[in-house]
Parts: sequence; C-alpha cells; structure tokens
Amino acid sequence: MPNEEKENRKLGELEALLFHYGEPIPSKKVVALLHIKEEEVSSLADTLMGKLGADSASGLMLLRNGDALQLVTKPEFKDTGEKIVQEEFREELTPASLETLSLVAYLGPVSRPTIDYVRGVNSSFTMRSLLMRGLVERFHPETGHAYEYRVSFDFLKHMGLDDVRHLPDYEKYRDILKKFEAQEQEPVSAETQTEVSPTESVASDSSQLADA
Repeated sequence: MPNEEKENRKLGELEALLFHYGEPIPSKKVVALLHIKEEEVSSLADTLMGKLGADSASGLMLLRNGDALQLVTKPEFKDTGEKIVQEEFREELTPASLETLSLVAYLGPVSRPTIDYVRGVNSSFTMRSLLMRGLVERFHPETGHAYEYRVSFDFLKHMGLDDVRHLPDYEKYRDILKKFEAQEQEPVSAETQTEVSPTESVASDSSQLADA
C-alpha cells in the first residue's frame, strides 16, 4: 500500500475513532486503539485539524487540549446544534433515550464506550440529552479511566425510588448485562435472548420521565 494511502487510512481511522468516542480522548488511548506511535498521533491530529478547518463543507473541527483530542461542532454551526437540543426537550424521551437510560440504570457506573458496545451505535448525543435533562450524571472515576455515568437523584425521584437497586428485577437484569458485556463478540445465549430485556422493563416503568 503506497505511503499516501496508508496515511489517509490512518487519518480516516483517527477521525472515525474521535467521532465514535464523542468525548476528549487521551493520546495514549489513541495509540492503544489504533496501534500507532505517539508521535504519529500528534502528526495525524495536525493534519486532521488543518483538513477540517479548511473544509467549509464540514461542520466539524478538532480540538486539542494538552494530550487530549475531541471532535466537536464548528462555532458557526452552533445554532444548528441548539435547535436539535431544543427540539429534543420539546419531545418525550425517545426509544433510544429510554434504552440508554435503562442501561445506565442497570449497569451504572458505566462508561459511554460500554453503552455504545451494548447498543451497537454511538450514544454521545443521547447521553448528552440525558445529562441536560438531569436524569444521569457524569463523573471521573478515581482509577483515571474514561468518564462514567450513573443515574441522578432526579431520576430516582421521578421513578419514586430511594435506591437504584430497587428497580424491577435489578439484580437479574444487571447480571444478564454484565454477562453480555463480558462475552464481547460471542452470541448471547438462548436463555438470555428469551428474557424480557432491561431496556423494555425500564422503558415500561419510565414513561413518566417523558416530561422531565
């Protein structure tokens, strides 16, 4: 593969990783995930930053803060993002929001990449909406790993709970999800597939959250 093609491939991989991650990601994590050298991360970041900055047809830009990188919306497209958020607040919680919320409730504290893996899609916008609604909260664990999420006190109040462990079948569904998480790419067992999912359970019990 020619050098230029290799570089373009790495650039595309970095952009895809930043988009999927959604939050600031340390260079060391980029090195580990893309299997490249740390100096390559800096070089690729410079290239991507210039490429996005010069592309007037792109609504994205790359931010660098110390050794962390994040893909964000360009300031000139801020209004578009605000309209999406306002529209989100005018509507009831979407199935995607209820699904994400139920996973945070049953798996929390949990990282967003884990939520993404279980759902099979990027959850950054959905998680941001839940944060702004005050239904989940984000914190930095003492281990220094990625941000983790848990349900908020407002969630417990809306659900009429004094403890998240009092959610319907909390231990059973938490155990199913933990096993699924541990299985990685292996298919879920037939027994697990026949269970009512925690997403469905919380979605059913969380209809009152729609106006939160």
